[in-house]
Amino acid sequence: MSGISFEEIIFTIMSATQDTFKSYMNIDLLAGKVEKRVDPVDSDVTGIVGIAGDRVGYIIIATDKKSAQCVAKELLMVDEADDECIRDAVGELANNVAGAFKTKYHEQYGNVALGLPLVISGQLRTISEPPDPDEGASINVQCKGVTIPFTTADGSVSLKVMVYM
Repeated sequence: MSGISFEEIIFTIMSATQDTFKSYMNIDLLAGKVEKRVDPVDSDVTGIVGIAGDRVGYIIIATDKKSAQCVAKELLMVDEADDECIRDAVGELANNVAGAFKTKYHEQYGNVALGLPLVISGQLRTISEPPDPDEGASINVQCKGVTIPFTTADGSVSLKVMVYM
């Protein structure tokens, strides 16, 4: 995969996120400014999918509960989204975005595999940042990567997609 730039990967993830929302939920997402780091995130719901092969890393989707409920209702076509529906929807969303990444690069370069989606809640912070003893459990992530914020025009859905490889 040496012929693929990180910028191409970012563009693929942006397109995959927007296409997934449009195709499965008829929701138009606007991408914000790409930050060249994985920021600490305190989210209600986070979906993580590992990538293995010629490039190894993670795709992480973090959002608040209100946005996650909206996604779950639309993606799963339910009137009310309980915690189990939210977990399923965020896992499926992360899996779909990672799947679009895999499809694009597997066709061109082969050797791209995805892990099962992991859905968690709480704080993600960079590994170099010391833990705050007042804050309960947290997960440390590597800090090399990008964060891409997305939102709908009306603000009903907002999320961050983080990629590091």
